[in-house]
Amino acid sequence: MKTTFFWFRRDLRLSDNTALFHALSENQQVIPLFIFDSNIIEELPKNDARISFIYKQLQSINEELKKIRSSMLVLKGSPKEVWQKIISEYEVKNIYFNKDYEPYAIKRDTEISTLAKNNNIAVFSYKDQVIFEENDVLKDDETPYTIYTPYKNKWLKAFSSTLCEAKKSENHLTNLAKTQFSFPSITSLNFNLSSIKVKPYSLANLESYEAERNFPAIDSTSYLSPHLRFGNISTREVINNTKHQSEIFLNELIWREFFMQILFHFPHVVNQNFKVKYDQINWRNNEKEFVLWCEGKTGYPIVDAGMRQLNETGYMHNRVRMVVASFLCKHLLVDWRWGEAYFAKKLLDYDLSANNGNWQWAAGTGCDAAPYFRVFNPYEQVKKFDPKLKYISRWVKDLHELSYPSPMVEHKFARERAIATYKKGLEGV
Repeated sequence: MKTTFFWFRRDLRLSDNTALFHALSENQQVIPLFIFDSNIIEELPKNDARISFIYKQLQSINEELKKIRSSMLVLKGSPKEVWQKIISEYEVKNIYFNKDYEPYAIKRDTEISTLAKNNNIAVFSYKDQVIFEENDVLKDDETPYTIYTPYKNKWLKAFSSTLCEAKKSENHLTNLAKTQFSFPSITSLNFNLSSIKVKPYSLANLESYEAERNFPAIDSTSYLSPHLRFGNISTREVINNTKHQSEIFLNELIWREFFMQILFHFPHVVNQNFKVKYDQINWRNNEKEFVLWCEGKTGYPIVDAGMRQLNETGYMHNRVRMVVASFLCKHLLVDWRWGEAYFAKKLLDYDLSANNGNWQWAAGTGCDAAPYFRVFNPYEQVKKFDPKLKYISRWVKDLHELSYPSPMVEHKFARERAIATYKKGLEGV
């Protein structure tokens, strides 16, 4: 019997899933598949919290499928080798998946599509993780935006509620194949469950988001980002639930799509400055200082609180992310790529486009970035956003002990050094 496969990736849900909706409404005998991509996970520790999160979400989906006498096929390996094996074992008619816009994903999907075509298999891909994809919001001359505000304005002008209509994939689950695949144990996949937990998200009461979002001690953020990153909720559902509650929250979702289209159109940003004129910056890149930053031992309490929160929980408050990133790039003159790579290892919500875009923003090297002479004053940030030291006290337990380090560099000196270093680098262009 000819079989259709639906390939889960960044869309780990059964409801409101575009490609799954099309696969199920257009076919019978649909097998849901997830591949733990060895090209990605081999670089991660066995107990990576994101792997544990994905695994538990797959488990949850599989439990739902068992209720209708179906199941998910979960495999591990290089996607091309996995698909070659599947094609050799099944008479595959169609492959459905939702689009991904990162450079590696584009290369992977092109490779799989070519493999499918060579085996007379039809491939169908759909927009799902965004409202507008790479070429949907362009300037009048058909070139991509590199400044956020005009992009946002065009996005909002083009937006309509019909773009957020749910794809009722959950209504067609009976067209899944009645298969009973053995769901792999975490150890058989050669992973260990992490002790770090992903917090549940909340989209209620976002009316106070604008007023409270910069104060880390209030802890009023939605905790949505890892769930949106791995797709256990659709972007459409998020916007339907939030667009009337908070304009600022919607703006953050638009930033997400802005950075995605930047990465698509300018893939060199993965490991190069968006603005080439910053290529001559003479980074100090002191390894000992970088380790102290990673460990939260800089002597600047707001920086240390952020890094300790990240190391312990996989989260960091957004305001604090800006402070710690600015500190690394400006106070210590460490290349933004070092910080970006560390965040990539630790953040539960790590998303290449947003992480890269925000780090280059902080360093001044990115599109629509903070000017190089803007250097966050960590002390002023505390006065404004954690005046009672509630957030700092939670994460820096040794704040008032003799063991707590003195500031590793004096702010005024660091600021002047950073501005002079940037200025010299830019003069050499």
